[in-house]
Amino acid sequence: MGDKKIKCIDCHKDFIFTEGEQQFFEEKGYEAPKRCKSCRSKKKEEKRR
Repeated sequence: MGDKKIKCIDCHKDFIFTEGEQQFFEEKGYEAPKRCKSCRSKKKEEKRR
């Protein structure tokens, strides 16, 4: 499978989606992330408000 480089849709920076993360997402039935970890955290915090 290998690591994948993905561009964040918010900050436009590249981030690595590791092979381990890919396996976890696949097991849970999730799609690959579109945001880096930092932007996902910000988005999650905004939803809490």
